[in-house]
This record gives sequence, C-alpha cells and structure tokens, in this order.
Amino acid sequence: MLSENTLTSRPTDIIAGFPVRPGFFELNGATPLSNGVNFTTHTRHGTSCELLLFHSGEEEPFAVLPFPNACRIGDVYSMIVYGLNIEEFEYAYRVDGPYRPEKGLLFDKNNILLDPYAKAVAGQRTWGIRWDHNYHARVVRDRFDWGDTPQSKKELCDLIIYELHVRDFTHHPSSGVKHRGTFSGLMEKIPYLKELGINAVELMPIFEFDETMNSRTVDDKQLLECWGYNTVGFFAPNSSYAAANEHNQEGTELKTLIRELHANGIEVILDVVFNHTAEGNEKGKTISFKGLDNNIYYMLTPDGNYYNFSGCGNTLNCNHPVVQQLILECLRYWTINYRVDGFRFDLASILGRNEDGSPMNNPPLLRTLANDPILSNVKLIAEAWDAGGLYQVGSFPASGRWAEWNGRYRDALRSFLKGDCWHAWDAAWSISGSGDLYGGFYDHNHSNYAGYNSCVNFLTCHDGFTLYDLYSYNEKHNEANGWNNTDGADDNRSWNCGVEGPTRKVSVRQMRERQIKNAFLMMLLSQGVPMIYHGDEFGNSQSGNNNAYCQDNATGWTDWKGLSRNQGLREFVKDAIAFRKAHPVLHMPVELKGVDYLTKGFPDVSLHGERAWYLSYENTSRLLGMMYYGAYAREKEDLEAAEDDFIYIGYNFHWENRSLALPNLPEGMCWKKIADTSLYGTGFCLEEEEEYKKSIEIGPRAIVVLLGRQEAEKDAIMAPVAALQDHHEA
Repeated sequence: MLSENTLTSRPTDIIAGFPVRPGFFELNGATPLSNGVNFTTHTRHGTSCELLLFHSGEEEPFAVLPFPNACRIGDVYSMIVYGLNIEEFEYAYRVDGPYRPEKGLLFDKNNILLDPYAKAVAGQRTWGIRWDHNYHARVVRDRFDWGDTPQSKKELCDLIIYELHVRDFTHHPSSGVKHRGTFSGLMEKIPYLKELGINAVELMPIFEFDETMNSRTVDDKQLLECWGYNTVGFFAPNSSYAAANEHNQEGTELKTLIRELHANGIEVILDVVFNHTAEGNEKGKTISFKGLDNNIYYMLTPDGNYYNFSGCGNTLNCNHPVVQQLILECLRYWTINYRVDGFRFDLASILGRNEDGSPMNNPPLLRTLANDPILSNVKLIAEAWDAGGLYQVGSFPASGRWAEWNGRYRDALRSFLKGDCWHAWDAAWSISGSGDLYGGFYDHNHSNYAGYNSCVNFLTCHDGFTLYDLYSYNEKHNEANGWNNTDGADDNRSWNCGVEGPTRKVSVRQMRERQIKNAFLMMLLSQGVPMIYHGDEFGNSQSGNNNAYCQDNATGWTDWKGLSRNQGLREFVKDAIAFRKAHPVLHMPVELKGVDYLTKGFPDVSLHGERAWYLSYENTSRLLGMMYYGAYAREKEDLEAAEDDFIYIGYNFHWENRSLALPNLPEGMCWKKIADTSLYGTGFCLEEEEEYKKSIEIGPRAIVVLLGRQEAEKDAIMAPVAALQDHHEA
C-alpha cells in the first residue's frame, strides 16, 4: 500500500471548494496520503460518477464532487482530494447510467453506493440495531506494527482446526470474559485453546455484515442473521465485533487478536463468502454492486433476473475478470494487512461456475488464486458444493492447492458411528484419508490433489447438530426459527441413544458420552485434517436446533457451564489431540499406500476384521481394525521415539461385544491398550499392564487404541507424549 508520505504533488483543479487532481488509478478504494485522500472506483456501463462526503451520521452530503474527465481512464475514476481530515467525514458514490432491467442495467443517479473496496463501513457499530440508512465508508489509517514475525509454515495436515463464531463463542455470561462476544473476548480464550491443543482457528465470517437485514420476531424473541453470511463489505472487519470504538482505525483489535494467536502457535483461517452478497434478488436493496455494474457483478438470466445458486437471492459472477480482480485483491489484502493464514470458501462450487451458471472444467478464478505469489503459503479450503446442486467433493478443480471440506467423510462416519449397515468399508476409506477421492489409489483421476493436505475431516460444523445433539436427538427441532421446522438438514444420521432430548437416565447419558468420545477419537485418528466445532469438546448443546443461524440467544451461544459439568470429556479430547500430535504417522502429508514399500515387514496402513489382515465386506459388519506402522513417518519429523510405533485402532459399532484378532508383532513385542471408550469415567490413557498378543475383545459401540511395545516395557505408555508434543509444536 502507498505510504502516507509518498505524495507531494499539487492540485490541478478545485471542485466543490476542494483542491483536487487525478489520482492513483491502480489503488482501488480510499487511500490516505500525507496531503489528502486518493479515491478510486470503476464502472463499465456507468456514464458518470460522483464522490459524496458526509458528516458522521448524516444522510445529506456536505460536499458532492463529480469526477472530471481528467480523473477518468477507461472505466476507472480516480481523484485525490486535498485538505481532508479522515476523522471528519464518511464517503460514498453516485453513478449515473442506463436503466434497462431486462439487460441487467440498474443505474440510478439517486442511489448512494458503498465503495466495494471500503476498509470500514459506517453505521454497523451497535449489534442488533437496524441500520435503515444508506451505507457509507470511512477511510482507515493502518499504523499496526506486526514486527518481524514470519509467516506460518505449518502443513495443513498438522493442524487441529477449531471452527468458531466470534460472538457466539464468548457472549454467554458463563464465558467469564470481560468483553463478551468480541475479538477481545476471543483473545481472552487463547490460553484455553492452547491448552486444548488447538493450533488453528477458523473464524466464521468476520467481514462487515448486517445482522438485522432479515430480522424477525418469533415467540417474542428477536431473530437475527447472526452468522454473517450476507456480506456488506468484503474488505471491512465487522465493527460490532470490536470491544473498542476504532474510528478510522478499524481492524486494530482484530489484528491484535491475530498477532496474539500467532504468538501462541495458532493459525487463523477466515470463512469467506464470495458466492453472494447482502443485496439479495430483484426485491433486495441496492447497496453497492447493483448500482456500479449489476450485470458484471452478478450472474443474470437472459431476462435480467438473478441466478440463485447460493440460495440467498443472488450469485456473484466470480469468473468475470472484474470480479476475479476484486476477490484476488480482497484475499491479498487480508493476507498482507491482517496476516491471515488461510481461507475457507463458503459454497465454493459457485467460484467454478461460468457467467451463465454452467460449471467450468478449469475455472480461471480458482487457477488464479492457486498460483498467486502472495497467496502461495496460504491455505485454500473449499466447501465443495453449492445450493444449485453442484456437489464436487473429490472433484473440485484442485490445481494441487485446494483442500476440501470432506462431506463424504462426515456422512459415512456418522452412519458408521450410528451402526448402520454397509458402512464399514466406507469408514475404512474415510479414516485412512479418502485416497479414492484425493489420490494415492486412483492417481489417473485425482492427480491434482495434494495428498492429505486436501482433506478436511469433520463430523460437525456450524451447519447442523452440535456433537452432543447428534447423540441426543433423532430429529431436528428448529421450531424456534419460525419456519415450522422446515429449515435445516433432514439427513442428519443422528441417534438419540434411546431418549429424545434431555434425560436423567444414567445409561442414556453414559452412552451419549461414549458416542461423543467415539466421534472425537475416530476423527483425531483419521488421516487428513480434523476440524472441531466450538464447544463440542465439553458437550455444548443447541437443544436440537440444527440451523441456529438466527439464534442470537442462549440457543446459539456457547454455554461454558458445560465445561465444568463435562471436564472429563474435555480432558479426553485434549489427550487425544496430544496423542495425534505425538505420532506423525497419524497426520501424514502424503497418502498411505497400504503396502510395504520400504520393505519393513509391514505396510504403512492395513485393515483388519474379526480375522487379522482381513476386512469383511458383508453389509452387516460394523467392525473395523486399522494398524499404522510409524516407520513410514520417518521423513516427516525427526521424532525417533515415534518411528517404530505400531498403532492399532479397533472400532466396534455392534450393540454387543466383538472380538478382533490382532496382527502379530515382531519378536518380543506385544500390544498394550491405552484407550477404551467403553470404560465410563476414564481418560484417554489407561496405562494398563495387561498385554495382548492374539486378540482383544471390544465392548459394544466402542473404540480401543493399542500400541505395540516391548514385552518387558513397564513404563507408562503415554510418558513420551508431552515431550513429543512440545518438540512438534516448537
């Protein structure tokens, strides 16, 4: 970005009493200079453009500055206005041009338009207060000092991602933070995240949005669009998430948060929404893009209406060169100015649609983002589907760079955990890294994927049940949303363990805890990248609501009282995370092959059933054994203590005990059990003395973890975990 002290030029004209001159046409948005402000915007079909200056909170401009011809090159208008104090004004634009709705042209010289490149949006400071006026922008002066902290080099497969909503995470009174529901409140929880073992947070949308846009009252409760998926400004952080008033220095609190997260070894991934905007369909309001170039920024039908592949009224025309430029500049801005480590793209399949809505084989936007030099070390994660029915899990145009939310993993393993038929083999594929989707087994079909750096595994996320509710409800209970329980997913693959909703029945409560432990253990011992939804580690509930997008209340807020009630569950998750980090073979950057390609006497991964080395294909099988040989991770880390690990995981989702025959270990070694989810009230590490050689019996709906050890070894099995974890984090 241009320095404030760079420019010493003189004005060439006076407009509305302000000295002006042609500006820096390549600098989109408003840029403060030492002696003025550079304003740049563009419109393809507009015929003229005006800059409007407002006093804070006022609707009528105190100055209107038409861009003269000298301040226009091509479609770009750029003008330096001298003598402006950025603390004393807000700004917007008016653009004139043809009004031909059937052609997608919606120009109206009376519309006040927000700068698409605005670094701060005025009027959104107070959460929940409807903003019925036009949007204005403020000029931001960036004086934040990042120091010399280098960009993170963590591999994606080494991350433990924790998805959270900034407001929901700490707004409940039980959170115990000073600044609830803010960036500062989240910063107070960094010690908690670090202790849990989290090394990446994925923040649900923090770009400026209007939570009141579709507000409703249901049962005397105000419902808001609180998740943030209707973007107003792509370059501006949500000002209501800041505890302090950051007038003209918006983003400082967020930058401080990111710097502190980085200082504690935690990367930051932003959930970004480039598939639609808050302007809605034909009945929606004009905020920015509709008035600048409606038929460029949005996909339109031949009669000028909006394609709705987003399910939110409109669809961004992502592969138009102008929109490509906007998205690229936006991601570069957040990478450079906020030091963001990655982006998760909401409904990312839209990013691969052509201007007529058809899917493209090699979308230019995805290729551009994959090869941009500024973004070369940034994680790119796709939600590889959209509301138009385009489902691309395993077929997203990856370019060797893109990862995906693995929706098939979620569905297959929810079914396996539930005990449904036909899912043992699907589970084996998914747990071992979904090699059929991301390479390793079918290279001819998926050679563009980056191994396990391509696969983000999750069982829950913001969309759907929490993990506690997944095992407390057979049906969704979204009545409080006001849509007669018609919203939200119907295919949940959930199981209430015998009682719908809250219960005092001890056996049901214990089974629910077992299933939650099963889910966590399965995910954390799977190849790929695990993603945890906030609060799942201590059994947070949304009372069966699987679409809490509008519940800015106790339903949607994380209830931290659950942490004290379920401390044992949280400790189990913490230990399981530490175990994963301590064993590199559990988070490999390249695909496991299932063969002994190093002639070590054992394959890198192998599948087992009631018979060793044999997995049953029968539809009634709910039994799976997997063995990892740690020697294959020797090139990943210099963790000698983990090189020769044999790890065996037995999964039994029958409703009765089952026996698994164990693979023979090298001479002098035996199996020792270190985890068993069927044992209520125990942690992850059992430190058992019992030795297993031939077989092991697994309780109903349970997972066991065994390590291969020397028979004479009597030390605590988990003793090296802490040291290995420290080494790994360093």
